[in-house]
Amino acid sequence: QVQLVESGGGLVQAGGSLRLSCAASGQTFSTYTMGWFRQAPGKEREFAAAIQWNGVSTAYADSVKGRFTISRDNAKNTVYLQMNSLKPADTAVYYCAAADRVWLTRRANEYAYWGQGAQVTVTS
Repeated sequence: QVQLVESGGGLVQAGGSLRLSCAASGQTFSTYTMGWFRQAPGKEREFAAAIQWNGVSTAYADSVKGRFTISRDNAKNTVYLQMNSLKPADTAVYYCAAADRVWLTRRANEYAYWGQGAQVTVTS
């Protein structure tokens, strides 16, 4: 079992930055692929970013590439999402997720564990 708790959400103006953190419990965190997904009001949950267990490989949605950076600290059981140049379109609830697999995946149904979500609101 892995429990995930997100923090760092909030309200920011367009062009600003936020960093989300996701603290994980469980001894196997370092072996999991970790991902960030987001869900805007009235829309389906969508993939944002993912990072391999060792931090070597990452993947991003086209909509956030070049603005968002995913990273992890396995010693602290924590994964981060640095979000820069934020846009109103980035407004959503952001979810941290863990997948018990070696390779990256963008598919939500391959992530077994989810956090409760963190609200990010970007004003124009």
